[in-house]
Amino acid sequence: MSEAADPSRVSAYVDLDFYAALAAHVAELDEPAAPAGPEVRAAAEALLHREARLLDEGRLEDWLELFVPECLYWMPMTPGGGDPTSEVTLAFDDRRRLEDRVAWLRSAYIWSQIPRSRTRRMISNVEVTLATAPDELLVRSNFVVHDVRPGYQAMFPGWTAHRLRADGDGWLIAVKQVNLLDSDQAHANLSIIF
Repeated sequence: MSEAADPSRVSAYVDLDFYAALAAHVAELDEPAAPAGPEVRAAAEALLHREARLLDEGRLEDWLELFVPECLYWMPMTPGGGDPTSEVTLAFDDRRRLEDRVAWLRSAYIWSQIPRSRTRRMISNVEVTLATAPDELLVRSNFVVHDVRPGYQAMFPGWTAHRLRADGDGWLIAVKQVNLLDSDQAHANLSIIF
């Protein structure tokens, strides 16, 4: 792959077509879809559980490997999604920005993470459906993230929408949409990855 086409260096893939596909993703979440078979469902659930474990263990570089090169990590402020072309978001990270976020969290200068958070994620109500695009799945789940540091404890409930894309015998994350239950409320510094 040339440097000009490397998504970790250039965000050329976030264009009007990308935003249109994201709007279709949000609309598809509320449409009835065919449930995935038991083997596919088990693989999707295993990916969600692995993702949660990697984040809780602070294995952020391994977590990045769960994403396709041209991915999106999105935390809308509007409950359920909204329109990122015209609305503020809590996070709208393409591959390059995700790698920046991991580097920032590894930095010694992240004052909001001194001391570092210890987290545990609980995942439930997992729904796995076939997407309209071939070789893709939509996975909705509820979550609670517990964040603990000396003198600080917080709990963040919400739901996620993962768009998974087939990759060989497995699945990778194309879009992770994190919907905090209080997304439209004021927040302190959200310095962990959900």
